[in-house]
Amino acid sequence: MNRVVKSLRDRSRENVLAATDGHHLTLGPGDEQVAAWTTAGLELPDVASMREYRVARTIEQLQSGGYDGAILLDPMNIRYVTDTTNMQLWVMHNATRYAWIGTDGHIVVWDYVGCEFLSGHSDVIAEVRPAIGLNYFSAGDRRFDAAQRWADELSSLIVERHGPGAKVAIDAAPYECYRNLESAGFTVGDGQRVLELARRIKGPDEIRAMRCSVHSCEATMAEMLNALEPGMTERDVWALLHAGNIRRGGEWIETQILASGPRTNPWMQEASSRKIGAGEMLAYDTDLVGPYGMMTDISRSWVVGDVAPTKHQAQLLDMAVEQLTRNAELLTVGRTFRELAHQAWFPSPDDFRHYSCLFHGVGQCDEYPNIYFPAAWETSGYDGVVEAGMCFTVESYIGPRSGGEGIKLEDQYLVTDAGPELLSNFSLDLTR
Repeated sequence: MNRVVKSLRDRSRENVLAATDGHHLTLGPGDEQVAAWTTAGLELPDVASMREYRVARTIEQLQSGGYDGAILLDPMNIRYVTDTTNMQLWVMHNATRYAWIGTDGHIVVWDYVGCEFLSGHSDVIAEVRPAIGLNYFSAGDRRFDAAQRWADELSSLIVERHGPGAKVAIDAAPYECYRNLESAGFTVGDGQRVLELARRIKGPDEIRAMRCSVHSCEATMAEMLNALEPGMTERDVWALLHAGNIRRGGEWIETQILASGPRTNPWMQEASSRKIGAGEMLAYDTDLVGPYGMMTDISRSWVVGDVAPTKHQAQLLDMAVEQLTRNAELLTVGRTFRELAHQAWFPSPDDFRHYSCLFHGVGQCDEYPNIYFPAAWETSGYDGVVEAGMCFTVESYIGPRSGGEGIKLEDQYLVTDAGPELLSNFSLDLTR
């Protein structure tokens, strides 16, 4: 097998600036943004410590499941374990980047060909190799051969470090990859479960990173609100969120959920070319992957223009705020997911449309767990326990079934031993 393997020492001799000092994660958010966080009293995360924490969390979960290691293709999981990125959205639908983490702490990244240097900044990685493209775009009708070569290389590494017959977790891969590893004598299990459980408890530096992400998101939201005027299109407003996120060191936005006026009910419509009128409701969900790759997932609703809210709009706001505040109080250590679902407050579903869930975890993106409404519990709900260090968003959408506008609110919380701590502080008011 003529495969090029790059050790950390090899990488230090080539592409030094691009791989280390010049890497976008090493350069960080920039002096201006760091100054904004410092002025706000925020403490920056120790990125090296955050990497070590995440590796330890992953190994702990692997060992708990009896695994020898995990093969990762989900770019969110690769980022968690290795703190490396490369075309994050593109590789979500093109299987051309993957990683291995063993319980012995040995981590290997296979990167898109020619991009091996992009891992040079991360001190938790032992080696990098060029990836074998597994998707149809990369391999066409040779994909079965590609999957076999992929499995052969992974098998060689696993046997070398853990012996034959190892138990291996995989988060997401083409079917042929699972089959080939099983044919090689490995026991294959669910890597997505391993990584979701690892990611559920945030370390101190992850919380610091999340606070920075929230601060940047809310600074951008303030710019959106100040710029909002009747006559703008929904896309005009949404573009401000993208621009502010990128300018402040953010990475991408998961959705385009922003709607105005009659498009606010029912919910989940994406930003359009519709022009927003004075006095109309504008509602949106940030779904924003910000600085340090941490998500800020909050929602607000505003009345457009220099117009007082109508009685209908004010009543919707009152109900939505009540749902947020009452349900946030339930985020206490030891409460079960079932209790969250069945003790939560929300307006009558017969009279009002609601969101798809009551709470969900948040970290690098929307994460485990997802807390469904009681009516969906028997078919979709799953139990667990709220723990200190978990982060949740509390959801509220209220759209009258009789018609008219709807309102969307959402806040982000950290669970502590002393109770829930609100991480998002942007005003819930409908007007400036």
